[in-house]
Amino acid sequence: MQNNEHFDLWSKNYDRDVGVSDDNNEYPFAGYKKVLGDIYNKIMQKSPTKVLDIGVGTGTLSHKLYEHGNHITGIDFSDEMLSISREKMPNAEFIKWDFTKGLPENLSKFDFIISTYALHHLTDDEKREFIPLLLERLNDDGIVIIGDVGFLDRESLEACKTAAGDYWDDDEIYFVFCELQSRLSDVCHMEFEQFSHCSGILMVRPR
Repeated sequence: MQNNEHFDLWSKNYDRDVGVSDDNNEYPFAGYKKVLGDIYNKIMQKSPTKVLDIGVGTGTLSHKLYEHGNHITGIDFSDEMLSISREKMPNAEFIKWDFTKGLPENLSKFDFIISTYALHHLTDDEKREFIPLLLERLNDDGIVIIGDVGFLDRESLEACKTAAGDYWDDDEIYFVFCELQSRLSDVCHMEFEQFSHCSGILMVRPR
């Protein structure tokens, strides 16, 4: 279970802190704006559409989609993060929920399920269980798009960890595409695109 107190306290400075890390090409947020921009462009090709944002946070990405007529449902466990998102998107739907417990009941289906810099709070085993739950909530031809700290293989992760030194966060479990793909190959098709030395986009479709 996540501790929402940290995220409540971080909410007001979150976007600024992330931007500084990205601008300096530093772990963990190097490539952040490119990741969000690419996800935005993918969704806008089919806009207007129904989007579920897991770990919506301050709504940085979803707000841009919302402004262009996409229907947004946001999930987050931080009251302060949700408060900021509600101010940006007054007609969106929001659910306070800790996704480490799975998904809320009675969710509808979506054309896109997105998550940016949130699912690294799940262990590898939890990711293996959680991603199939997301696939069940997709409409026909829907897609799950995950933007996060991620790597093609374990060697790339270890190289980043060495370079990051004391800044490396051992409490977060980052995506290693080759390993996750092998564990989920029976239920979905996955693609991975690297955007920086420590970030990428994972696209997941049902088989």
